[in-house]
Amino acid sequence: MRFAIGDTDFLLDGEPHRVLSGAIHYFRVHPDLWADRIRKAKLMGLNTIETYVAWNAHAPSPGVFDLTGGLDLGRFLDLVAAEGMHAIVRPGPYICAEWTNGGLPYWLFADGTVGVRRDEPGFLAAVSSYLRALAPVLVPRQIDQGGPIVLVQVENEYGAYGSDPVYLQKLEQMHRAIGLTVPFTSVDQPMGTMLEDGSLPSLHKTGSFGSRSAARLERLRQAQPTGPLMCSEFWDGWFDSWGEHHHTTPAAASASDLDVLLAAGGSVNIYMFHGGTNFGFTNGANDKGVYRPIATSYDYDAPLDEAGRPTPKFHAFRAVIERYAPVAPLPASMEPGGSGRLESYDHSGDREARVIPATDLAVRLDRVASLRSLLRTLTTWSAHDEPPTFDALGAASGFVLYRTEVDLPTGGVLTIGEEVRDRAVVSVDGVVVGVLEREHHDRAIALPPVTGTLELLVEDQGRVDYGVRIGEPKGLIGRVAVDGVPLSRWTAAPLALDPIAPSALEALSAVDPTDGDVLAGPTFAAGSFDLDAVDDRYLALDGFRKGVAWVNGFCLGRYWSRGPQQTLAIPGPVLRQGRNDLVVLELHAAASRTARLLLEPSLGHTEG
Repeated sequence: MRFAIGDTDFLLDGEPHRVLSGAIHYFRVHPDLWADRIRKAKLMGLNTIETYVAWNAHAPSPGVFDLTGGLDLGRFLDLVAAEGMHAIVRPGPYICAEWTNGGLPYWLFADGTVGVRRDEPGFLAAVSSYLRALAPVLVPRQIDQGGPIVLVQVENEYGAYGSDPVYLQKLEQMHRAIGLTVPFTSVDQPMGTMLEDGSLPSLHKTGSFGSRSAARLERLRQAQPTGPLMCSEFWDGWFDSWGEHHHTTPAAASASDLDVLLAAGGSVNIYMFHGGTNFGFTNGANDKGVYRPIATSYDYDAPLDEAGRPTPKFHAFRAVIERYAPVAPLPASMEPGGSGRLESYDHSGDREARVIPATDLAVRLDRVASLRSLLRTLTTWSAHDEPPTFDALGAASGFVLYRTEVDLPTGGVLTIGEEVRDRAVVSVDGVVVGVLEREHHDRAIALPPVTGTLELLVEDQGRVDYGVRIGEPKGLIGRVAVDGVPLSRWTAAPLALDPIAPSALEALSAVDPTDGDVLAGPTFAAGSFDLDAVDDRYLALDGFRKGVAWVNGFCLGRYWSRGPQQTLAIPGPVLRQGRNDLVVLELHAAASRTARLLLEPSLGHTEG
């Protein structure tokens, strides 16, 4: 088959074809659930699945390129093809996506010499290697070779970042050089000169917007007089940041804008069809003068919610789509009020595992061990004259513990010369004295009298994914001093938390259960629970303040009492019939040692 760009339409084997696509990021969805989410996209009336490719997820360190398990992009695309659907692939190299560092590997910028998203030899050489590593996955899965891929996007909203046609030309040439032959696209907001700045005549321009469809398409047509109109990011919701409200958009309003777009003959990629979750430490952040880390949930108020269930938006969009294209009948379980489950949804091999448990479940965390007591299982220390960055330590994300010895008979004021990236819990001799937060522009804290160990437990809360601060290092940036006198002779250790070190889990399992209803952090707390049947669940940690949670060793991500989200998604495939284990790292304190496994999520208050 052939896919091409005509004067007014996309052409599939020479016939006009409308792309009805939905975004699913394979790296935000448990791989055992990929087939279920793809099938549901088809049931909404879509004929195409779009995904970014997260370079940094595949390349966690230099010389590594992982295409296994949840990163098996080839398998994901094969599942798309198995549903009889097409695919749009957006390998970047920059993707934004509210994903840490916008998808760019942290190690690429560690020495400070490599450029970011520009015509710079070091950056382009790394991109070339990345694309060559992707070639065996993408090239044979193009539509003209019998695969599902019909479009490939070059870069991502580049017009909002720069205007360098030479850079874009070199990227395009690299994509062609690995054997990609399908049409190439660009995407930008139809505002100002972004469409012109972010593309080339050889790239088919598409728009990104979520409202005012007629005006946006008019601006797109002005920038590109011929060819099919396409909104390749139709924003049907929005992402959440910690400390803000949960974003929603009315289903009727989004459906109306979609109707206008399709009535104009446009093609569409719904962003997102299914958002998924920022498991582990994969969330990004924004910094436009104030640092804002993005929440763990990436529900996005999408047609398919975080647990893969149809929302009112699913049915509203489906009703619009069926005016313009054939739509298959819905199974009863997918109708409003149904369970949202398909017969193909079976991650356990046991038909009974699809039965929803009747009640929520309380889990007592009765095994407690301080972070200090488990450091030997989580760390490898190194010595430094000054505090190293995460990047210098080879730490992509998570936590680094910094230590030095101090002699302060009358106390003093600890200062960070430039910036804390992103949050530091400050302790003296194991007693917490306060927190330094990048979000509050904190750079100083008073220390009590102490002769002993000063510790800073620094958390990377998400690398900036948009704008000029992409690629910046993490950790304690600038001179660290007390009363203006620099501190030296540091030791530093990244904590092995994602995945969590098996030796730490073993040590926790050997801790004797204790009574008590509170926790003083930083501390680990663990408990076990039994399930007769497994399904997607939500973890509620009422009374806890801030930390990280794991179920059966799988890192669910960060929790924070500031919200908006009050629960963490637990994919069904992570759970098992019989005994399950829950572990929490609480950084501060908890008024409870009881967690709850819920059947429904709580994503927080909405605006208004």
